Amino acid sequence: MTSSLATPEDLTAMIDAGTAVVIDTRDPESYAAGHIPGAVNMHDIFTYLATSDASGMAELKDKFASEFGAAGLDGEKTAVIYEASMNTGFGQSCRGFYLLSFLGYPSVKVLHGGFAAWQAAGMPVSTDAVSPAPAGFEIDEAAAGIMMDMDDMKAAIEDDDAVILDVRDIDEWIGTSSSPYGVDFCPRKGRIPGAVWIEWYRMMKPSEAGPVLKSREEVLAECATVGITPDTPVKLYCFKGARASNTFLALKEAGIKDVSIYFGSWNEWSRDPSLPIEEGLPFTA
Repeated sequence: MTSSLATPEDLTAMIDAGTAVVIDTRDPESYAAGHIPGAVNMHDIFTYLATSDASGMAELKDKFASEFGAAGLDGEKTAVIYEASMNTGFGQSCRGFYLLSFLGYPSVKVLHGGFAAWQAAGMPVSTDAVSPAPAGFEIDEAAAGIMMDMDDMKAAIEDDDAVILDVRDIDEWIGTSSSPYGVDFCPRKGRIPGAVWIEWYRMMKPSEAGPVLKSREEVLAECATVGITPDTPVKLYCFKGARASNTFLALKEAGIKDVSIYFGSWNEWSRDPSLPIEEGLPFTA
C-alpha cells in the first residue's frame, strides 16, 4: 500500500521535480513568519464549518474545488499538506487530506510531522509571497462515500456491524464541555448514542522531530481496545471533522478498509434538539 505520508526528504524531491503543490494550513501570521518555499496558505481548510445537508455539501465541494484549483492543483500534481505539528493544529492538515479525498483528487499526502519535522530536518524556510499558477480539476463523485451526513449517522446508530468512533478530547466525551471553543459553545453536551471513544492523541507518538502517527501495528492495537478490526466499518466524528481527519488518515494508513467521517460532527448534531444524545459519564447504569 502506498503511504499518504511524506517525509521532508520526500517533499524536497517532489518540489525539486516540480510535481508537488504544497499547502500550508496554519494561520496567516504563522505562514508569514516562515513557510516551506512555494507553499500556498489555506487556513480555511481548518476554519470552515460545513453542514451535512445537500446544500451544505454542494457549497463545500464548490468552495474547496475552486480554492484547491486556484492553489495550482491540476489533477496531475501531488497535493502535500502540512500544519505546525501533528498534534498542535487539531488535525488541520489531515482535514485538508480528507477534503481532497472527498473531492476525488488522485494524489494527496500529508507532511508527516508537519512544519516542525521540516525544520528539524534542516530544510529551507521562506518568507516570500507566493503567487501560484491557477489550475483546476474535475470532482470525482465516486469518492463521496467517505462523507457521512446526519441521516447516515442516524443509520449507523442502528447498525450493529459498524462502530461509531468519537475521537474528541476527554472533557467533550464525558460531557463536561461542548467543544474545544468553550464549554457552552454548543447548546448540548454529550455523545452520539452507542459511540466508543479513542482520544485522537492516541493515534500519535513522540519522535525526535515531534509527534508522528503511530505504526500500523500500534494503531490496530489502539483500535482493538474498542472492537475495531481492519474489516470493521468505522464511522468517525469529532467537533467539526479535523481531529476525526487525523484519525481517518491513521486508520487508512493502518489498513482499515471502510472509514468515513460525519463531517458535521458534534457542531451539527448537538444543535438539533430532535437528535438523540447520551449525557453524563459513559457506561454508567
